[in-house]
This record gives sequence, structure tokens and C-alpha cells, in this order.
Amino acid sequence: MLLAEDLLLLLTDDATGKLVIPSAQADVALGGANLVELTLMARVGIDDRKRIVVPDLSPTGDQILDAALALVSDRQGKKPKSVVGPLGKHLRAALYDRLVGEGILRAEAGKMLGVIPVHRWPAERAEHEASVRLQVTQVLVQRTTPEPRTAALISLLHAVKSEHRVVSPQEHGLSKRELAARAKQVAEGDWASAAVRQAIDDMMTAALAASTAATSGAVAGST
Repeated sequence: MLLAEDLLLLLTDDATGKLVIPSAQADVALGGANLVELTLMARVGIDDRKRIVVPDLSPTGDQILDAALALVSDRQGKKPKSVVGPLGKHLRAALYDRLVGEGILRAEAGKMLGVIPVHRWPAERAEHEASVRLQVTQVLVQRTTPEPRTAALISLLHAVKSEHRVVSPQEHGLSKRELAARAKQVAEGDWASAAVRQAIDDMMTAALAASTAATSGAVAGST
């Protein structure tokens, strides 16, 4: 399963099927997840100028990742933060469709106030997500040494300030600040290459910008 799929499962409430963070932030995070995965696979790198290079265009074996690789390849020479937005465009819907097709989520449609169409994706089978959540919990609470993939997932969650939405700090006798500090420690660990770290840092910047834009839009709409 893709890193972006695991991230989306963790950011989607099992019962309500709703995102636990703003959609704009989620989309940037998912785009960042694909960029990080391609970097972990050595398909994408960062040069001395902190610009994107694509040393390997061979198929990844996954249709969504292959599309992401083609998009990144078209933007070689640019900074990672310039691609996380495009990478995240329409990605959430594609991932939800695939997770529904695999029987992991259930698609529900309705209308808000009887007019506005809404879509929800509650859990149908939660075994995989529970396993991923357990791995994240073991690293953040028991302080086990993470595999690079789990460390990347924690780094992505920390980038959108959502580690506490996946691991309840109160349940484990921690404060939200302590949990965030542990996630930050993992994100800054020596598991990541310079390319992965740059991709995550740029994704964090883009996610913050998306969150700020969404908040500004909400304020403007209320005046």
C-alpha cells in the first residue's frame, strides 16, 4: 500500500468518514507523501541547489506513483515545494476510490442541508490501518526504532500537526507537546536522506500556506 494511502487512512475518521484536518492541508500532505515515496525509492532526488532531479524514470509498478513520477519529471529543476500542490491535485479522490475498491473503506453520499452534496468514507475493514497505527504508536510512545517508511509517515503527520489525531497523548500519559516533540525527533532523525528531508520540509511549508489560505478565505467569507 502506498505511503499516501496509509496517510489518508490515518487522516480519515473511521466512524464518520470525514477528514480530521482541512482538505487543503490533506491534499498537500498526500502530494508530499507521493514525493517522499518516490524519493525513498531513489526515483527522485535533490541536487546541490535543492532542485528536483529524476535519475530513474522506470515504472514503479503502481499506476498512481507512475503518474506522480511523470509529473515530477516534467518539473525537474524546480524546488520540491513547487510540485507538492500539483501532486496532491485530485489525488485524494483517486486514493479513496482505490481504498473503496479494496474493501477497506465504504463510500457514502448525501446532502448537507438537503442541498450540498457531501461524500464520506467510513472504515469497512480497519485491520491494515490498525496495524499502521500500532507501528506509529510504538515509535512515538514506546520509542522503538522506526523503519524508514514508518519514520516518513510520522514526519508527514508531524508536518500537518496531526500526530495527536493518530495517537491519543492522554491515553498514553503524555501531553500533546510531548507527543509532538517525539514526532519532531523522529522527523529529524538520521533515517532520511537530504532529498527526503527537503521534500518533507517543503511539504510542511506548502501545507502551512494551504492552511493559512483556507483560514483567510473563511474569514473573508464571513465578513
